[in-house]
Parts: sequence; structure tokens; C-alpha cells
Amino acid sequence: MNPIWFLRMKRWAQRPPSWWKVKLVIAVVCICFILYGLEKADLMPEWMAADRASPRGLR
Repeated sequence: MNPIWFLRMKRWAQRPPSWWKVKLVIAVVCICFILYGLEKADLMPEWMAADRASPRGLR
């Protein structure tokens, strides 16, 4: 493990993030899970669907 990560963990343990930052990260993760679930259930609107790019790029 990189020693810099130990320094980051030490700083995070001494000064944990504020509660609103924790809630923001949890909300973003939940939104990602919801979008993933909608995609797998084939319930996404057509305008939100990602088009597959050709391996040769745009022509």
C-alpha cells in the first residue's frame, strides 16, 4: 500500500467529513444504483439510452 494513503487515512480519522458531505455521497451512490436498476429492467427512456460507438470511431 502506498504510504500516501496512510497519511490520507490519518487526516480523515482526525477530521472526518461533515455530515452534509456524507449525505451527498450517499445520495449520489443511490441515484447511480437507481439508474443502473432502471437500465437493467429496460425501463429507461429512449432519450437516456447510450448509443454504442463503433470501434473505428465516428465517420
